[in-house]
Amino acid sequence: MTLSALSRRSFVAGSAAAGFSLGFHVPFAGEAQAQAGTPEINAWVVIKPDDTVVIRIARSEMGQGTLTGLAQLVAEELECDWSKVTTEYPTPGENLARNRVWGNYSTGGSRGIRESQDYVRQGGAAARVMLVAAAAQQWGVPASECRAAQSRISHAGSGRSVSYGEIAAAAARITPPKDVPLKDPKDWRIAGQPLKRLDTADKLNGRQVYGADLTMPGMLNAAIRDCPVFGGKVKSFDAAAVASRPGVKKVVAVGDSAVAVIADTWWRAKTALDALPIVWDEGPNAGVSSASIDAMLAEGLAAPQAFVGNEAGDARKAIAGAAKTVEATYRYPFQNHATMEPMNATALVTADACRVWCPTQNGEAALAAAAAAAEMPVQKCDVIKLHLGGGFGRRGATHDFVRQAVLIARQMPGTPIKLLWSREEDMLHGRYHPITQARMTGGLDANGKLVGLHMRISGQSILAGLAPQNMQNGVDRVVFQGVAPSGEAAFGYTIPNLLVDHAMRNPPVPPGFWRGVNANQNAIYVECFVDELAHAAGKDPLAFRREIMAGNPKNLAVLNAVAERAGWATPAPSGVFRGLAHLMAFGSYIAACAEVSVTEGRLKIHRIVAGTDPGYVVNPQQVEAQIEGSFAYGLSALLYGECTVKGGRMEQENFDSYNVVRMDEMPKVECVLVPSGGFWGGVGEPTIAVAAPAVLNAIFAATGKRIRSVPLKNQQLA
Repeated sequence: MTLSALSRRSFVAGSAAAGFSLGFHVPFAGEAQAQAGTPEINAWVVIKPDDTVVIRIARSEMGQGTLTGLAQLVAEELECDWSKVTTEYPTPGENLARNRVWGNYSTGGSRGIRESQDYVRQGGAAARVMLVAAAAQQWGVPASECRAAQSRISHAGSGRSVSYGEIAAAAARITPPKDVPLKDPKDWRIAGQPLKRLDTADKLNGRQVYGADLTMPGMLNAAIRDCPVFGGKVKSFDAAAVASRPGVKKVVAVGDSAVAVIADTWWRAKTALDALPIVWDEGPNAGVSSASIDAMLAEGLAAPQAFVGNEAGDARKAIAGAAKTVEATYRYPFQNHATMEPMNATALVTADACRVWCPTQNGEAALAAAAAAAEMPVQKCDVIKLHLGGGFGRRGATHDFVRQAVLIARQMPGTPIKLLWSREEDMLHGRYHPITQARMTGGLDANGKLVGLHMRISGQSILAGLAPQNMQNGVDRVVFQGVAPSGEAAFGYTIPNLLVDHAMRNPPVPPGFWRGVNANQNAIYVECFVDELAHAAGKDPLAFRREIMAGNPKNLAVLNAVAERAGWATPAPSGVFRGLAHLMAFGSYIAACAEVSVTEGRLKIHRIVAGTDPGYVVNPQQVEAQIEGSFAYGLSALLYGECTVKGGRMEQENFDSYNVVRMDEMPKVECVLVPSGGFWGGVGEPTIAVAAPAVLNAIFAATGKRIRSVPLKNQQLA
């Protein structure tokens, strides 16, 4: 497709499908660097004369360490001096201009490393070959006689050597090789090591600029209020009532549902917005409540029609003929991403260009949103990506904040305007973890063997709300994470008669991909119910699981590793009780064992042992940090995370009503890494799913009480 032929509409459509390839050309920073004596070796690597290595990273950094991990993989193949490595983000506009040379810009689904590791390693390897070839040409020797290590190329026969910085200009003129063999991970020296993160120092010394911190000459600030009722609109507002307030520049409508105030400071914009008279048209959803949504989902539990996600044998018949039947209904609520940095974007719109600076999990999707809002061809727009103050899925599939920033900036052309949501706006206009219920029914034979299992999920579909084009014959396969028949989120048990189905019930609350997504509730539904089945069968929960996962060796290996580290075979400390959980999600095998005590109804989580097999571990320290962080997030959800609906809007507007785990509530986390190789799994999201069911099963061991509805703040444990 040529530059002139690329329309805004075709780009937006292509962005949604994530399958386009563009061939137009715009000047790139690397060309300017080459002219200034700092050549680009290839799209991934720029080497400066002082041997500084700039590695370009397309994926987003939001605290998870992907930036450092990907840099390690490039540097490993490049054979460079790690102490001289820095990174930069190429823009999505540059990516499109170069035929998407950096591949996918999306950072979600724990795919940042696992779905780009191959081509980023190829980038590093190709750059190394080019550097070696340039040195060999200069010396007139075969490249096979030269060796690269620590940012130097040496020739043993003559004793000559040259630094990467000295040979980079010549290397940039070498034709890039194709299909360079990659190292065997057993030979890694930089990748696979617990190296310090590249972004830590700037965060500590204050040099790191987040979107909420961004300033630029002439910039104004905007605060926004969207109709708090889902689907509502603005009926009217009185701009004159605040127009004369100090610092106020303009009061503008944003689409048909929001109003923004633009001022010289954000606080002046926000306080003027608070004083602005707005009349809302609350629309048809003003009567929706948590009670009406729960009733909708409860109806789906027994509905005759449902989408089948996993089936083997005849579960209904096996359960009907079982010696003992066990049934339980579980519930999981809406939850907010609650990122520490609220949604924000800075936009500058002129007559012929649109630029947006923002934290985003998907630069190309942000670019699509900007181009659509600006009503400009995509080649006239670009997005400068910043580190994220938390993402968790909120800044990935939905870029409403980018659209709003551009719509506001269009009303003051030539002026950069930073839109920053208040915490209340952020809480009221999230894209929420989907609400679901599940009815679990199992049948045991006379020997306590599980002969049939039926899992009926009733509730929301994320794809129906965000990407209906990705549904398959009306089925949202994402609903079945952790219980699918195969793939990266396959069911970890072998049960002769199994039925997992979904009665889709979509309330008017916008769903989103929330860290861990549907694996979170599915892990609770399955692992807590398996625990119920084990006790009904009179069997140890670990032994019972081993029986039904004998055909799933990787699942079993991680569960066994966790049980061994936790000391399952030995008594827990006095007053402490244990619970287990396991799952496969995002391509990784995970398990957890929690140790808790309950004293006079007060829960204390003492310790969680977490195991993961992601295939390969690029940075062990980062994997452990991810596991610890995911447990903090997951335990916050378990203990406190619930968004309730009243009058068509969320009731929780800030952290006083949407609590998170405090440091004194956080248990000791022990990580067991058991990478078995041969595949690439995710890290940031999988382990979050097993924290809650492990704790819930431990609570049962401590109290004899089954908790089937979370969060625990609503439960009495005494």
